[in-house]
Amino acid sequence: MQGQPKRKFSAEFKARIVLDVVSGRSSVAALARRYRIKDKLIYEWRDQALARLPQVFSRTTEVTAHEQRIAELEQLIGQLTIEKEALKKASLWLSRLSRSNDNS
Repeated sequence: MQGQPKRKFSAEFKARIVLDVVSGRSSVAALARRYRIKDKLIYEWRDQALARLPQVFSRTTEVTAHEQRIAELEQLIGQLTIEKEALKKASLWLSRLSRSNDNS
């Protein structure tokens, strides 16, 4: 005898269920019956959502890490731009020096 395959629920579905529970629009029992899922699962989703809620209002380390990487890359671009300009000037100076030696 084979059981039913495990259902997968989208993040949007879970969020909608949790919002219904937290806002008081529906009870856990009513949602569990309507969607044929265990009430324990709805409680788990609710607890996960509430535990992660403060992260919505704070800067995540991922964003901070990306911003730090962007700043490093911008600094590197600035350094490379300065080096490029210096090399252009050196190349121009060397070509003038080479032409003056050829004319002598």
